Amino acid sequence: MSVAVAAEHSPGRTANRREAWNAGKRALLAGRKPTGNPQPILTATARLADDMIRSLWADLDMPKALALIAVGGYGRAELFPHSDIDLLVLLPRDADAKTAEAVERFVGALWDMGMEIGHSVRTIEECLAEARADISVQTSLLESRRLAGNAALCLRMNAAVRKDLDRIGFMRAKLLEMRQRHLKFEDTPYALEPNVKEGPGGLRDLQVILWISRAAGLGDSFSDLARAGVITSQEAGRLQRNERFLKRVRLALHDIAHRREDRLVFDLQTQLALYFGFKTDSHRRVSEFLMQAYYWAARAVTQLSKVALQNLELRIIAAPPAQPVVISNEFLIRDGLLDLADPEVFKRRPAAILDVFHELARHPEAKDFSAGLLSALESSRKLIDARFRRDPENRARFMALLRLEDGVTHVFRRLNATGVLGRYLPVFRRIVGQMQHDLFHIYTVDQHILTVLRNVRRFAIPEHAHEYPFCSQLIASFERPWLLYIAALFHDIAKGRGGDHSVLGMADARRFCRDHGLSREDTRLVVFLVEHHLTMSKTAQKMDITDPQVVGEFTRLVKDERRLTALYLLTVADIRGTSPKVWNSWKGKLLEDLYRASLRQLGGKRIDTQTELAARRAEAQRLLRLHTLPEGAEDSLWKRLDVAFFVRNGPADIAWMTRMLLGKEDHPDGVVRARIAPGGVGLQVMVYVPDQPDLFARTCGFFNEAGFSILDARVHTTRSGHALDTFVVHDETRAEHYRDIISLLEHELSARLAQRPPLAPPVLGRLSRKSRVFPIPPIVDLRPDEKGLVGTLSLTAADRNGLLYTVTYLLSQYRANVRMAKIATLGERVEDTFLIDGPIMSDPKQQIQLEKALLEALAS
Repeated sequence: MSVAVAAEHSPGRTANRREAWNAGKRALLAGRKPTGNPQPILTATARLADDMIRSLWADLDMPKALALIAVGGYGRAELFPHSDIDLLVLLPRDADAKTAEAVERFVGALWDMGMEIGHSVRTIEECLAEARADISVQTSLLESRRLAGNAALCLRMNAAVRKDLDRIGFMRAKLLEMRQRHLKFEDTPYALEPNVKEGPGGLRDLQVILWISRAAGLGDSFSDLARAGVITSQEAGRLQRNERFLKRVRLALHDIAHRREDRLVFDLQTQLALYFGFKTDSHRRVSEFLMQAYYWAARAVTQLSKVALQNLELRIIAAPPAQPVVISNEFLIRDGLLDLADPEVFKRRPAAILDVFHELARHPEAKDFSAGLLSALESSRKLIDARFRRDPENRARFMALLRLEDGVTHVFRRLNATGVLGRYLPVFRRIVGQMQHDLFHIYTVDQHILTVLRNVRRFAIPEHAHEYPFCSQLIASFERPWLLYIAALFHDIAKGRGGDHSVLGMADARRFCRDHGLSREDTRLVVFLVEHHLTMSKTAQKMDITDPQVVGEFTRLVKDERRLTALYLLTVADIRGTSPKVWNSWKGKLLEDLYRASLRQLGGKRIDTQTELAARRAEAQRLLRLHTLPEGAEDSLWKRLDVAFFVRNGPADIAWMTRMLLGKEDHPDGVVRARIAPGGVGLQVMVYVPDQPDLFARTCGFFNEAGFSILDARVHTTRSGHALDTFVVHDETRAEHYRDIISLLEHELSARLAQRPPLAPPVLGRLSRKSRVFPIPPIVDLRPDEKGLVGTLSLTAADRNGLLYTVTYLLSQYRANVRMAKIATLGERVEDTFLIDGPIMSDPKQQIQLEKALLEALAS
């Protein structure tokens, strides 16, 4: 290195350049407006980088034969503040040692300046070879521009890249790459933390359109595509508006995060929403307004890119048009897509907007809409106005879509994607793209509703009967199942308005049913389902459904078998439509048990508690006889058990525990037994030991240390002073090995209880990132019964390791005995219910102190 070059690359000069680069970016960002056009800043940032890189290239006196080229996004002359700066050092021939040293010095200096560089060093021949092998390299070369060095070499490379480009092959490769990228992001623009750059409906989708256009020589902008007749000027305008919005969001992400961050992560959503000027209200978080705006933009990009890419494919391939299959004087099928025979049909006859969805359902060979049809729908959907909605024939058309034999799910997803559903049902339009930051819904409200509709629909499709056989069996004999589809459409439609969405949604559902000519009986059913769509899950998960009184109250609410069946089907579909983490077979068993118990009580005469208990004992005895136990073998144990035991346990559980304890009723060390839980999720663990202080808390502590979540717990004390407790515990990581660990679990829990160690102070685990950003204020409510002997303790909090042990530890400290525990985990939120008794129930002051201690612990 010469003395002059060494001076130019001195530490002081490097520090000055680093500060100039960072200060320049800060100055550009400081002057921007939240809702302004982001393009000038992106262009100015690229120019700032150009100047600094060219200056360094000159200062280092780089070899004249080399060329320095900007590629990729930087090659488009736009640069986000923390994006990579992609550079190509183009060689006339293979680099010698001196050239390699110069390039290494140049790239190192750029990194020292604080620039995030992505670089390659290649000859023209190497560039072409890499481009043939990797479509992303070919794409980056299409966007190249010279920064410094050998201009003639750049021209030769550009010419060679153009000559080597197969525009049809390039288009097909980019479309395949796009499909693979979408699958990586679960093929939905509605992710909780969407990637603004790479996700479906993001900036990359818009770039794919322009890459293919540029490769085909059709232009470098959406305006060029409109002039070429590929898209309309209105579509070009919408693409440009949504591109500006997405770029504003990505630019703000980089600025606020102070790093390269292309995801709308929970941690930044609120800050971004406030930056963009969104206002909160009493019903919705400010971040939900931002996310709704993003989802609307991503949905628009998804639809518009489909139109543009279809038209580009037709233009580039230029194949003779396939012979269309005419299905009416208005519609036809061409190349597997439903198309318009009459381009003016929607304007001439607006009712055809709904008819086209009937045609899509009637012709499964048409996989989707053509670009022309999508464009016509986009420009005509505003014809769906109040007059359109009041037209009896249009109402009949919409009802016919709900009554379709096949294709209901596909049709309603297309209705939503094209915006027609929101136009026809304005109340639905309000929840399109509305996020639910409740820690267990993973979909926007509209996507959740359509998922619930799909779930109900799948119950009725024979090919899916293996998924939920009982639901499929029930819906097969359910008259007018399309009533369930209406209930699914309206069950969450009032989300975000404030108040109880179940009550508010009733009015919308009733109005829809009245306007669409449903009978009073059917209207009452739909309205009942909307009002009580949460009731069955709350009853099953929070209350003791083995108690005939609990079941009796529920059956008095549902009144008849038809409403019971409808509510059961909708409840299963709804829980499954929130998140894969929320549904499991244990919850399915609870719901099915409640359904069957309710059905028995609805079967004519009311069953009183004594009759029910006698039936349980008889069924348990029958099961014992099947295991060859002689008649009366159970008497010695059952004499020790009071009515409460038989109320809280079903016949199968009673028989199993009886078999496990025969001859061991007075065992000094007690008995611990486990088995695969009925229903298939988790292990059922029975603990029978001489009663001891803190037993429930100690057992919960053991399961917490062993990594098990407690799904259900029932506590009983025999007349002889033994504790007889049962738990259902689960650990997803070991579910496949449950049978192998049963003996080990029995041995270790027995040893722990025999040792009776003092309770260790609880340690709560860290909250999840989402729970920290969208905290759930803990709620604790202790309510004594009428006699003041037993209390119901309900609590809601964000889930984390050690939570249940913390609760049981505090209950033990305040001398509260747990008689029953219902553990409900909804995603990252828990809603637990405990039935407690003990000295605390006669001391109101202690009750208040317990509530306070629980709140402090859960809020820590």
